[in-house]
Amino acid sequence: MEHKSDISSGRFHTLDFIACVLQIILTTVTYIFFFVFLDFNINASSSFIINSLILPGAYTVILTLILRAAKAYFFSSKKIINLLSSQYLSLFSTNFIFYILHCLMTESIVNPLPIILTFLCGIVIATLISVVIKKIVNIKTPVRNTVLLYGRDSAVALKIKLDNQKNKLRVSKIVPESVGFEKMTDIIKNFDAVIINDLSAAARNEVLKFCYKNRIPVYIAPKITDIIARSAQEIHGVDTPLLLIDKFGLSSTEKFFKRAMDICLSLAALIGTSPILLLIALFIKIEDGGPVFYKQKRATLGEKEFDILKFRSMIVDAEKEGFSIPATGLDPRITKVGRIIRPLRLDELPQIINILKGDMSIVGPRPERLEHVIKYSEDIPEFVFRLNVKGGLTGYAQIYGKYNTTAYDKLRLDLIYIQNYSLLMDIKLIFLTVPVLFSKESTEGFDVAEEIDKLKSEVIDATNEEASEN
Repeated sequence: MEHKSDISSGRFHTLDFIACVLQIILTTVTYIFFFVFLDFNINASSSFIINSLILPGAYTVILTLILRAAKAYFFSSKKIINLLSSQYLSLFSTNFIFYILHCLMTESIVNPLPIILTFLCGIVIATLISVVIKKIVNIKTPVRNTVLLYGRDSAVALKIKLDNQKNKLRVSKIVPESVGFEKMTDIIKNFDAVIINDLSAAARNEVLKFCYKNRIPVYIAPKITDIIARSAQEIHGVDTPLLLIDKFGLSSTEKFFKRAMDICLSLAALIGTSPILLLIALFIKIEDGGPVFYKQKRATLGEKEFDILKFRSMIVDAEKEGFSIPATGLDPRITKVGRIIRPLRLDELPQIINILKGDMSIVGPRPERLEHVIKYSEDIPEFVFRLNVKGGLTGYAQIYGKYNTTAYDKLRLDLIYIQNYSLLMDIKLIFLTVPVLFSKESTEGFDVAEEIDKLKSEVIDATNEEASEN
């Protein structure tokens, strides 16, 4: 069977290149139009060459570099919401830099209208190009008929997740590692691609080499060690290639700039939301006279304990037994105010104070309750790796996961953030948090236990049938 790669494989394709070049050209043209032609006098002290050639050229270079840093040029493979957030962030950063540049060049406060119009036109251009490219991708990309190879039974849940989402991967068969390498390779030959989830190291190595030799595309659900290794540096001091893994959290410089951003943004948020904070506090007090805030012990950087703050959305002593009782939609313990603020996530607003105090960061792994950390660490010893950075109000797992995402998947998502941290990533994740707040999908889940048992039964039946035929 011939295996062809599709245009949504996550690589930088010709289609991405054309779209990126077109976007940069059109965005630079809008900059020239608004800044050079319509508002030429803002740089009257500069020469015609600076205004007409050097500044537009510099704009093109800076925009290109920022788009590259934000990985905003993967038009064909990124989800539209992630793509647009990267695009908007890149456009905002570029135009902000050039507004400051124009102010410095003229030694005065420049009229912001041209840069605002440039930014808005850039958003329109980016949105149109992104939507068109995604339409082309959806039309051109065939559905891939895949086989899922798995180790532990829980790995079967990946098929259920893929079946519940719109994507170009159709898992037509699931095969346990127990059937053996020869049987797996015989099956693989009949499919367009392979998905590997939780195979043993030896089996995975053999399957990968087989697929590479036969040019069969492979999707891999990464193990914890894979994610750690992704952040390794290449060392070429000797003729044997080496990979250095020495990132165990944030560097001192990264911590400084992250903390500076936390202070600035949390202060601005506290001032900006103060009327809302006061109103919610007032309504909570009026309803039952109980405390406004609800405090709960959570774990953060270095397993340090702190009291996370929330607006109280349940009756007083809702957890008087001393342990967490998950709230349901019709839970009688939820107050009238709680039924309003919980769906809108307004009960989380007091955590701005936690951020300002330094207990938390704006972006980071969501801090877990102490008993959850102990429980998860018993099953997954690597779970404590999440505590290599401060807990956050929002995070990688909150944006890319769901409410009922498993502890292991949360760990994998949060480790991707920790091992690949940058200030630009923090800003991007803040942008991505906004649509997630209004997304029903982020709070939806599905019960996979019954589905896993059903799939296991199907695999056993199919294996028995094949054995009887042979």
